[in-house]
Amino acid sequence: MGSEISKQLQKREIVSAEEKTLADLCKTCGWEFPGCDYHPSDRKNWMAGLDPGKVHVNKIIWPGTHDSATNKIGVPLVSRPFAQCQSLSIYDQLVRGARVLDIRVQEDCHVCHGILKTYSIDVVIKDIKKFLSETNSEIILLEIRTEFGREDPPEFDKYLEEHLGEFLIHQDDHVFGKTIAELLPKRIFCVWKPRKSPQPKKGGPLWSAGYLKDHWIDTDLPSTKFESNLNHLREQPPVSSRKFFYRVENTVTPQADNPVLWVKPVTERIRGYARLFIAECFSKGCADRLQILSTDFIDEDFVDACIGLTHARVQGIVK
Repeated sequence: MGSEISKQLQKREIVSAEEKTLADLCKTCGWEFPGCDYHPSDRKNWMAGLDPGKVHVNKIIWPGTHDSATNKIGVPLVSRPFAQCQSLSIYDQLVRGARVLDIRVQEDCHVCHGILKTYSIDVVIKDIKKFLSETNSEIILLEIRTEFGREDPPEFDKYLEEHLGEFLIHQDDHVFGKTIAELLPKRIFCVWKPRKSPQPKKGGPLWSAGYLKDHWIDTDLPSTKFESNLNHLREQPPVSSRKFFYRVENTVTPQADNPVLWVKPVTERIRGYARLFIAECFSKGCADRLQILSTDFIDEDFVDACIGLTHARVQGIVK
């Protein structure tokens, strides 16, 4: 018992030290970067506000959400805090400015996170289509994958094509150099990542797993995750030559060796440092590699940071 308490105290000291590392870095280096002062007049239509004819796909800093469809997962105040990563519905996330969605499904077509499940994928599709019906030029990157340890929903590729077909941007390497205007009226990059079923075919309406990459490390240590994100980003080719999307997750997650197991207090250790991360990308010379930045519990400041850097790229202020 005594050794376990000592272990927990030691872990708490490590977490505190890593939180202080990020706080000190922020005080020393700040979080200013080209476009950091930009604020869109309408987050719901921010891509339209940047001029779809000038915004190339590979110039966009895509604000995304991690475990996007978890706003109603589990039982409130019982199991929900252990799995909830977003408090807003899919529709409200899109209205707030999110453009990358991370959806995990299981065999019965319900969204899940670990062992907990929530509403049907139909709810997600309905929210997306509602948003698309109310906007004209916003492009969404929709990632749907079978959750670890679960089975693929049967014939799920056919389901996606049936319900989203009119909006789907077909798999094509040339797309990355095109403008939003050149993609319209198509509106969705849909990356389908089954565990056992065949991957989407080249040229088809769905994109295969290799087109959306990241380097996930499962940790609750904020500075460790921050540095890992920077190191892996530096290894990527610049967006100008890249033929895939690369995502950086500005998140940390609860671990079994720590008594704090609720998502929100753990992810708060890093959530407020998205602007610092972008500033550090410039400091480390890898800002031209940044493309997707995702977070838990998305807010306006996070969205504005991503849009601000996109604006700077579109204006030619930075690459």
